[in-house]
Amino acid sequence: MGIDYGSKRTGIAVTDPLRLIAQGLETVPTESLFPYLERYFKDEIVDQVVVGLPRHPDGNPTPITHLVIGFVRKLSKQYPALEVFEWEERFTSVAAQNIILQSGAKKSKRQDKGLVDTISAALILEDFMQQKHW
Repeated sequence: MGIDYGSKRTGIAVTDPLRLIAQGLETVPTESLFPYLERYFKDEIVDQVVVGLPRHPDGNPTPITHLVIGFVRKLSKQYPALEVFEWEERFTSVAAQNIILQSGAKKSKRQDKGLVDTISAALILEDFMQQKHW
């Protein structure tokens, strides 16, 4: 599972059982994230979660970095059997916006921040999968 954590919305992506393809699942309000994950983990097998760690282009933390680190700690504590990874997520939102633009989506779809978050989560997961050679 890939997570693009945000202060308002969180994008979620998953991979197929063979871990070949990352695909956006959905975007959920961040305040509902743990109840959502609880339901999802009951229905699906998830053994690893990669969470995008936001940084500025120069590598310094962003204003939300500390929230993401707190989320990772809470997730690891609540689900000790999960392997939780922090993963560099610089430029994923820009890449997601470009993907939406290249898809020929209408303006309303291009401005859908939830869609950007979901695609960003898929890009984080895809990058992790490629780097880890799953």
